Amino acid sequence: MSGQNVLILMSDEHMRDASGCYGHPVVKTPNLDKLAARGTRFDNAYTPAPICVPARASIATGRYVHQNRFWSNAQPYDGSQPGWGHKLIEAGHHVASVGKLHYRSTDDDNGFLSEAHSLHVRNGIGWVRGLIRKDAPVWGVTEEFSHNIGAGECDYTVMDRDITRDACHWLRYEAGEHTDKPWVLFTSYITPHYPLVVPQEFYDLYPAHEMELPRAVVAGDGTDNPVVQGIRRLYNYDDHFDDERRRIAVASYYGMCSYLDHNIGQVLRALEDSGQADNTLVIYVSDHGEMLGTKGMWTKGNMYEESVAIPMIMAGASIPKGKAVTTPTSLIDLHPTILEATGLGAGKDIDRPGENLIQIANSDARDRAILSEYHDGGSITGMFMVRVGRWKYCYYPGYDPQLFDMEDDRLETRDLGTDLAYAETRAQCHAALFQIVDADAANDQAFADQAMRIEELGGMDAIIAMDDYDFTPVEK
Repeated sequence: MSGQNVLILMSDEHMRDASGCYGHPVVKTPNLDKLAARGTRFDNAYTPAPICVPARASIATGRYVHQNRFWSNAQPYDGSQPGWGHKLIEAGHHVASVGKLHYRSTDDDNGFLSEAHSLHVRNGIGWVRGLIRKDAPVWGVTEEFSHNIGAGECDYTVMDRDITRDACHWLRYEAGEHTDKPWVLFTSYITPHYPLVVPQEFYDLYPAHEMELPRAVVAGDGTDNPVVQGIRRLYNYDDHFDDERRRIAVASYYGMCSYLDHNIGQVLRALEDSGQADNTLVIYVSDHGEMLGTKGMWTKGNMYEESVAIPMIMAGASIPKGKAVTTPTSLIDLHPTILEATGLGAGKDIDRPGENLIQIANSDARDRAILSEYHDGGSITGMFMVRVGRWKYCYYPGYDPQLFDMEDDRLETRDLGTDLAYAETRAQCHAALFQIVDADAANDQAFADQAMRIEELGGMDAIIAMDDYDFTPVEK
């Protein structure tokens, strides 16, 4: 058999720094740490969109959001644009999914021969409230976030346990039936996505009274930008917290990261038991991060590192051991990586700008412009972030940009977006952004597509009258 199997382990809302192998002083993730020690850690990995559905559509298609036009959580992937899964199946490979996909429906051809525990968007429609981006009415469900924290069980922790069980079963008892060509198993967890309710044994790892409070807003950090303020107004979770509950929420999130790690450890042991570990490339990623109260913001949907940066770890026979890669990478890189690893070959495709992570891992560090964009709830205009060398540049059509020096200001406390001394740097970053995307045209296209979707759903009043929710419910 030429090529190697690929086991993708994916989480939801895992902040890059919230694991031991990325240097967190408190969070315990022994299984991810071991994976990084026997493989390569990517230190500048980013999501193409800091929200679930668009990020996952980019994984499926290998295209940025402005290319595939699955703009928001109400515009889910529907299989209409074939991706790596379709190509592999067409070539005779077995491709299976266990866990959250957040696509439109299992009835679509999503590029898998089997799906289990898929947790697609609700009713095949998704979170429609986010389509109303300008002059959005008050969102009345944010208070629940601050109450759904602490020790216990929730639908997501229960489903993750089921995902682990079924992924382990597939590796131990079904993987061996597919030895003629490399297989791909996409195992996708829901944690540490909120609600921040975690089994007691993992909550107990982090005494709440010992948790540091989230970093607060500081003058000059860019949170006064009108575009950022639009996000803060809609996702006004922090209004419902006091310091005690903030500490409980932080402890809960850390516990969920350890719970996730525990489940991943079981899957990795099942891979060993299958006898195919030596011929399997393992990739761990998350779809986006979590603000966790930093700068008074929770969840995601902005371009600060806690939201847009992701963990990315890869291990296998062809991957350097114990290496940290600083070359910027993206979830769109999974598409060519999977195709190359399985021996099919990615070929050249100008509509799929991703690069092979195996090659990046085995090469010297280099600069590379990486894009993330957001066109969902709370965004009064399109949000475009490009990482260029040491600089992070955020472009908001019609509003002031942001600029951060990611070498001297990793915590993003000094927004240089209007500082005259950095005009040349901003111009260079702006040019790099527009080499990837005409952000003004993409912004117009997103609003036009979403206006059409609003009309398809019956108009603004019909959307406002629909049942609202803050996270996708598990269908019983």
